[in-house]
Amino acid sequence: MTEDSNYGLKPVPESARKGGVALSLLMLGLTFFSASMWTGGTLGTGLSFNDFFLAVFIGNLLLGLYTAALGYIGASTGLSTHLLARFSFGVKGSWLPSLLLGGTQVGWFGVGVAMFAIPVHKATGIDTNVLIIVAGLAMTTTVYFGISALMALSVIAVPAIALLGGYSVWLAVQDVGGISQLQSLVPTTPLPISAAIALVVGSFISAGTLTADFVRFARKPASAVLITLIAFFLGNSLMFIFGAAGSAATGESDIAQVLMLQGLLLPAIVVLGLNIWTTNDNALYASGLGFANITGWSSRNLAVLNGIIGTLSALWLYNHFVGWLTFLSAAIPPVGGVLIADYIFNRERYHAFEHMQWQSVRWSAIAAVALGVLAGHFLPGIVPLNAVLGAAVSYRIFSRWEK
Repeated sequence: MTEDSNYGLKPVPESARKGGVALSLLMLGLTFFSASMWTGGTLGTGLSFNDFFLAVFIGNLLLGLYTAALGYIGASTGLSTHLLARFSFGVKGSWLPSLLLGGTQVGWFGVGVAMFAIPVHKATGIDTNVLIIVAGLAMTTTVYFGISALMALSVIAVPAIALLGGYSVWLAVQDVGGISQLQSLVPTTPLPISAAIALVVGSFISAGTLTADFVRFARKPASAVLITLIAFFLGNSLMFIFGAAGSAATGESDIAQVLMLQGLLLPAIVVLGLNIWTTNDNALYASGLGFANITGWSSRNLAVLNGIIGTLSALWLYNHFVGWLTFLSAAIPPVGGVLIADYIFNRERYHAFEHMQWQSVRWSAIAAVALGVLAGHFLPGIVPLNAVLGAAVSYRIFSRWEK
């Protein structure tokens, strides 16, 4: 394995590109995450049967189109999100999105480790700290071997999660008396459809901004688009359905808790572990690429270091940092808007990476991100979508004034 086998500082060459099936499983491993199931539970208790599927369809379609655009750019250029940012933000300017993206991924890795350890401790009595150390080190070990190890893990995890989640949904439907009973349920506290769509899009738009880090290994841009649509439209939708069905039957939206209540303790632990492992390893992998862009060091070694930091601080992150990470995540979608806008209007220069004369900082991109955050916060409509479009439009205007 070469030192830069993750291609953290250069384009992925054609010889290192991967097949579509393996990449699809990798991306499904990213989107198969407990947090989406919890959001599905929230939607399931706040929407009627038909409105639930409408919100999931529209929200994940928007999410899929956004991530597919980033996936197309990544596969076309072979560049990670952080190297793409050099075109629009400048070399040192790209440190801002790299720090934002990389830092939040380390934080969510630690939160994910704690999300596994705490319920398993409650179910088995095993010391939480022991579970955190074992799980954190196992996840960190996998990421050391790069994209191939992530694919191998996803080959096991994705079918297991899908099968056990599907079985749980079947049991849940039986418990409530069939599909017709689910269709007749009326939410006690209705959720506006616009807010529901915003929840669906917001559930994964932050991690989705890192899509290029993974599908840049696709052999063709069209394959990257299809892979991304499958992962975010199909995979994320399944997570919402799992969460909603479990919530309707048991009052719990977490698939692990649902399985435990259904008398499936061991499958619950396996599913929770695989569910978090695949997403956490993708988070670590992406964090390594982000900090490699800032430091010039090996992304593989940085990913391992980030895993150790996330493991040691997992409980603290879980107890004190979730709100801060959520706040930081609000600034991430505008970064994607800037990347997409710059590629659309300047795509010819993206294929001359080795010969680029980089600017140090491009203030138009930084200002556009700030305005994107404001657009998401203040404009009516779907918050993440407003943030992306606000940043993209602002960048197009500002960049014409900046040489």
